[in-house]
Amino acid sequence: QVQLVESGGGLVQPGGSLRLSCAASKIIFSLYAMAWYRQAPGKQRELVAAITSGGSTSYEDTVKGRFTISRDNAKNTVYLQMDTLKPEDTAVYYCNAHYWMAALGTGYDYWGLGTQVTVSS
Repeated sequence: QVQLVESGGGLVQPGGSLRLSCAASKIIFSLYAMAWYRQAPGKQRELVAAITSGGSTSYEDTVKGRFTISRDNAKNTVYLQMDTLKPEDTAVYYCNAHYWMAALGTGYDYWGLGTQVTVSS
């Protein structure tokens, strides 16, 4: 079965950095758009950053200039480099793999179990 396994979360001080990784298995990784979402306590899950199969990236406004999403198709892995972290970045971060077949009007969506990121002094 398809698996997305996140790693790299933890406790970091404000201004610090973390690098999240998400390793995918049982999908043709290069065909999928990949994304990172986060969910803070009491809040809805929100899109943080995304990267298309072709490598185009997009970011939520509050993380622009601080976070960088990248992918390594040879390793079936997507990364999220998070710099200048703030307490408001504290959340569970989830990896998402999305494949849309426009001609059929359907697609596939897979999620990881999440990794906790806590930014606190």
